[in-house]
Amino acid sequence: MPSTRKPIPQPRPAAVDDDRKKGQQWTVAAGDAGQRLDKFLAAADRAGSRSRASDAIARGRVFVNDAEMAASAASRVVAAGDVVRLWIDRPGSAARGAAPRSRHGLETLYEDDELIVVNKPAGMLTVPLDDAEPYTGKSRETGSVLDLLQHRFRSHGGREPAVVHRIDRDTSGVVLFALTARARSALVKQFADRTPERVYLAVVHGHLLPTEGEWHDRLVWDEEACMQRVARGDEAGAVDASSAYRVVEAFTSTTLLEVRLDTGRQGQIRVQTQLRGHALVGDRRYHDRSGAAPIRFPRQALHAQRLVFAHPADRRRIEIEAPPPADFAKLLVTLRQR
Repeated sequence: MPSTRKPIPQPRPAAVDDDRKKGQQWTVAAGDAGQRLDKFLAAADRAGSRSRASDAIARGRVFVNDAEMAASAASRVVAAGDVVRLWIDRPGSAARGAAPRSRHGLETLYEDDELIVVNKPAGMLTVPLDDAEPYTGKSRETGSVLDLLQHRFRSHGGREPAVVHRIDRDTSGVVLFALTARARSALVKQFADRTPERVYLAVVHGHLLPTEGEWHDRLVWDEEACMQRVARGDEAGAVDASSAYRVVEAFTSTTLLEVRLDTGRQGQIRVQTQLRGHALVGDRRYHDRSGAAPIRFPRQALHAQRLVFAHPADRRRIEIEAPPPADFAKLLVTLRQR
């Protein structure tokens, strides 16, 4: 089949208004020279308190003369003429376009006082299993994303991150957590109302015709098999599952899809692709049944690329994107070479 290659969208920063994107800045006057950075920022017309100033520094929101301050910079002494800048709602990258910040093994895509969005690596749980041991901070592999965030915020402000939505352990990409009860309530309602935009990249077996369309299924969770299946008639517990797809690029025997979720059932994209004879490459649970030659990939080839939602505090539109991780990108290169 001839190639229908289309460029994969590149990551864009969260959409924030211009004033918040620039933040606030002050030039250190002679009378303030010699102060600690956190004390300078603690003034009523700046951060407003020492604790807020320290928290902003720890979160990478403070720049001096366009240099991002490390978490240990609270005691730095400011000099006359220094330009100190504070980002109010800073995405997870510096103003000069640096890569997103990584804390405790997590890449932060966006963060403010109400919420945090991270780029979950494949192989890590979103939330811990019921029988999981509490995370100790000693090993990234032993914890979930929620464990890591709770460990971080326990030592930086005492806030309690709460999950808003989840993606599977071996799916990579964008995951949203609330940092306040108010934010969680508002965000959970958005997901219940199906208003957030959720876009995934998926590599599937075979070629799809038509090249774009919608999938609608009635699914039920099979407790014994620990997977979704098609509901039988009016089976108890059955739920609707809806999504839309389009072909991004076709390879010799596989296809790169963009899938937009309407509903967000557990394993939804995995089961919906399998039901149509186009299981995800690498999926060992909802596996390919076509008998085609296997393609080696250590996990399901699924990446949560884009999330768009309304900010719970002021309803402004927040857009988050995460580029495909290295293993996913390498898979695409290999498939193109074939």
